Amino acid sequence: MSDEKISLQSAICPMPLSHTDQIVIGHGSGGRMTHDLIQSVFAKQFSNPALDQNNDAASLNIPSLSQSCQRIAVSTDCHIVSPLFFPGGDIGRLAVCGTVNDVSMLGAKPHYLTAGFILEEGFAISDLIKIVASMKQAADEAVVQIVAGDTKVVEKGKADGLFITTTGVGFIPDGREIGGEYAQDGDQIMVSGTLGDHGIAVLAARGDLGFETTIQSDVAPLNHLIDLLLSAAPHTHVLRDPTRGGLATTLNEIAVQSQVGILLQEQELPVRDEVRAACNILGFDPLYVANEGKVIAIVPAAEAEEALSAMRSHPYGKDARIIGKVNSTPAGRVLLKTTIGATRVLDMLSGSMLPRIC
Repeated sequence: MSDEKISLQSAICPMPLSHTDQIVIGHGSGGRMTHDLIQSVFAKQFSNPALDQNNDAASLNIPSLSQSCQRIAVSTDCHIVSPLFFPGGDIGRLAVCGTVNDVSMLGAKPHYLTAGFILEEGFAISDLIKIVASMKQAADEAVVQIVAGDTKVVEKGKADGLFITTTGVGFIPDGREIGGEYAQDGDQIMVSGTLGDHGIAVLAARGDLGFETTIQSDVAPLNHLIDLLLSAAPHTHVLRDPTRGGLATTLNEIAVQSQVGILLQEQELPVRDEVRAACNILGFDPLYVANEGKVIAIVPAAEAEEALSAMRSHPYGKDARIIGKVNSTPAGRVLLKTTIGATRVLDMLSGSMLPRIC
């Protein structure tokens, strides 16, 4: 068994960190310093029966794989953000919520996560402790367990403080078919809340805006919101979280997958005044700015009002809106009906407006 693995139950009692308040190369050696780091930082937060087995891999009892649940959903994501701490969240909360949400977008119920940490020499252990505690809080909110992981340390200057990779596993109830390829003519399109909050909050935290703002990231686990939605609208066709590339890029992906046309109503798009003002000053379009706690739902028209009410009943969906509809044409295109009655094409984001935000 490699000491680099995050194994939490040992015959050897956890040792305190080796007289340092920063990550040093020795923390990645696989020896005593690695063991001390794992026991003193990760073990205090992530302990659970699967992780406590102290093996190189977790052995999981999966009672959900019965006749009512024959499929699993698996998603892996790498998380980089600058700065690591921003209004409304940090890279740890981002890592957990991002993967929980990706698994949930197939209508799956997320249960387990794994986490890999790449630490840069000189990184403050006090910051690592805060980030790991934030991950634990987010995992508890989502009701998932972090069951395995790994740590590596690279020399100073060869990373950006901390990178986190997470993998999530969830169970798809039998008979549930949700995906970007299932949008149909006549479906209603809704979004669970305001757009662009995360991207602008991260940019503001860098001090790059040149003015003060109260905008906070929307980073949040959406699995419980999605449970409510699917109970109200069991024939939901598509779920997707509009992260990098924002709403417009995500809807373009769905339009291509399903070979349908999408028509949005500009007056129905929920954007905070502060986000709109920041975008106007910086020359950004909020429809292309990243979100980390929003879901796009495409549902049959007959279930749209029930779906909207269900989303609005949850704190993370209180600002949900129906923003458009699916048409048979033009296939693979997204159109926006503007407030003055004109129609314009919304293409995918080309390049990147905001680097390193998710």
